[in-house]
Amino acid sequence: MAKTAKSSSTSNLFAMIASLVGVSSLAALILGYTYELTAEPIRLAQAAQEQQAISAIIGTDFDNNPYQDKILIPSADKKSKLEFYPARRDGRIKAFAIKGNSNKAFGGNLELIVGFDINGRILGYKITKSQETPGLGSKVSEPRFAEQLLGLKPSSPMFKVKQDGGEIDAVTAATISSRAVLDAIKKAYDSYHNLKSGEKHE
Repeated sequence: MAKTAKSSSTSNLFAMIASLVGVSSLAALILGYTYELTAEPIRLAQAAQEQQAISAIIGTDFDNNPYQDKILIPSADKKSKLEFYPARRDGRIKAFAIKGNSNKAFGGNLELIVGFDINGRILGYKITKSQETPGLGSKVSEPRFAEQLLGLKPSSPMFKVKQDGGEIDAVTAATISSRAVLDAIKKAYDSYHNLKSGEKHE
């Protein structure tokens, strides 16, 4: 009798394990299928957002589509690649945008697209990815902060918030987020400077 009960208990255990494996496998299949369905629409939506950001920053009075003509250039520290969007007129680059990033943001990684004229002066920027606190860190996207940067060259030693000896007014109660924006722009500029100096790109 005891032997029968033990056998029944073992069978139940195997049945439970088999059931759990089956449910887990089904869940994995469903998740994989859902990812396949949503991956392409998400990619297209992101691409559209980035194209709109580039147009808003450097305009559309060019002979090419800067987004479609993007190339990869080495980051300043040579550890990654940044997307470089050249805007051409009559075959010559007149302005450009670069996707920069910083891991110094309060909420983690911050990503933006920054535009420059051919002399390396800032034309504007758009934050494309951020986890900053709404109402505080998110204010680095607002004109009151962003317009201070127009026409500046990130190569200037004054391209820092005033708390660090620079000339930029940080967003109140969001100094870390302000620093992150400047860091991302400076990294983008430095990568362009390396490219201009003869760095190879893909």
